[in-house]
Amino acid sequence: MAKSALLKSSLAKKYWMALTGLFLCLFLTGHLLGNLQLLAGNSPEAALKFNKYALFMTTNPAVKILSYLTYISIIFHAIDGIMLAFQNKAARPVAYAMNKPQVNSSFASRNMAVLGTVILVFIVTHMVSFWARMHFDEKMPLQKMTIAVQPGMNQDFYLTTDGGYVPVNDPTYVVKNRTEIYEANANVKVKEAYKDLHKITFDFFREPQYGLVFTILYVLSMVVLAFHLLHGFQSAFQSLGVNNKFTPAIKMLGTGFAIIVPLLFAIIPLFIHFTK
Repeated sequence: MAKSALLKSSLAKKYWMALTGLFLCLFLTGHLLGNLQLLAGNSPEAALKFNKYALFMTTNPAVKILSYLTYISIIFHAIDGIMLAFQNKAARPVAYAMNKPQVNSSFASRNMAVLGTVILVFIVTHMVSFWARMHFDEKMPLQKMTIAVQPGMNQDFYLTTDGGYVPVNDPTYVVKNRTEIYEANANVKVKEAYKDLHKITFDFFREPQYGLVFTILYVLSMVVLAFHLLHGFQSAFQSLGVNNKFTPAIKMLGTGFAIIVPLLFAIIPLFIHFTK
């Protein structure tokens, strides 16, 4: 990490990879806290709470700035890590005659490049499945609620951001720009609906043919993330010079973080898939 292949400044080489790594740890914590709301289940109330959270995370200016910083950090961390792995390989084309890596280093430290590559593939597929659909899919569903309008007769309504309801398939209204509800005759915007990120998440892991496969791959990706964090968390503080008497505490904190955070992430798809 201290020998950055992307940055040439000696000061930047020492700190930048560590700082981006720790920033991404903060992102993981915040992302986890939001996603844990999915454990509330599949009720309309739970879905509305999660979709309100999703709307806030995609519209709040401060959160959007943090999101851009996260994207930049992920890209830098990935590219610099890959280049560093090739640089280290090129610097030592011939292996040592006496080399016992399993004794001198941990599995995670020896395979950080491989672990990081797997995580990068997971991030890309994860963003295509959820983030890209949330932002760009013209068929992104809006949250609906079925209400009994009279005995024996139910009606679906869109839930709107002002706490209101708009009947689905009512010719009086038309949906434009994916979430905006207009009064059809006057062509005037009257409501804003919620994108139903909760629904596409539950549908993804409960998909009849591949839902179990998606769930297993997600859990395995969290195992890979755990190994990556086991070495990366402590290594970041070491690169920043925070060691010596703090090393045992940092190692304990890093181990706990590397186990608890991926474990809680893994529980979410397992809960969704197996609690039908």
